[in-house]
Amino acid sequence: MRAQIMAIGNVTPDSFYAASRLGSTDAVVSWAQQALADGADILDVGACSTRPGSTPASEEEEWRRLEPALAALRSALPEAQLSVDTFRPEIARRALDQFGSLIINDISGGCESMYEVVRQAQASYIWTLRGDLDLPARMPKMRDLDLILDPGFGFIGSTEADYECMRDMHTLRAYNLPILVGVSRKSMVWRPLGLTPETCLEATQALQLYALEQGATILRTHDVAATRQTIKLFNLLGS
Repeated sequence: MRAQIMAIGNVTPDSFYAASRLGSTDAVVSWAQQALADGADILDVGACSTRPGSTPASEEEEWRRLEPALAALRSALPEAQLSVDTFRPEIARRALDQFGSLIINDISGGCESMYEVVRQAQASYIWTLRGDLDLPARMPKMRDLDLILDPGFGFIGSTEADYECMRDMHTLRAYNLPILVGVSRKSMVWRPLGLTPETCLEATQALQLYALEQGATILRTHDVAATRQTIKLFNLLGS
């Protein structure tokens, strides 16, 4: 089975990769249509930047941006699998109440309020581990949640820690859960090479290939067509 592709779209003015910023509902729909045509399985929409050093938008501003984007996608592409990138339980609750079946992508690692929101909605929940891959003591409170594991690259603390986590992420296979990897154009890719988010497409694909070897089953990416090619070549290796 090929790994799935999660396409990144941001209805924010300040996400770290400018090409992912979508300034209108028309832009959101055009991005989504192109992503699906290029091979995306999931459309991940965020309305509050979490880039290093950013000041998060208020909860009401996040919803003001997010609600029309989700409404436009549901209208134009009713069959598309949507994911909401939010760390706020109230935003997750509003989105699930209004738009039904959604994945909640929470980079914070979660809290009891968020767990209860997704549990009640029976929604899939991306649990960002932020580098802590030792899960036995943490799993009991996640019982009955439909989990997708995300090691949390970019939120671990340093480039060196990101790579140490990447080398160890194969241990997550033991839980027989989907594993999402999001390294697309992040600083762990471009900074060691002296590049920028705009110039590290090839390096991103190299790291995504390694992530597939380590057990990734979902790749979260800004570049759907290139990622589809990477997955196709990985599958040809018979791994």
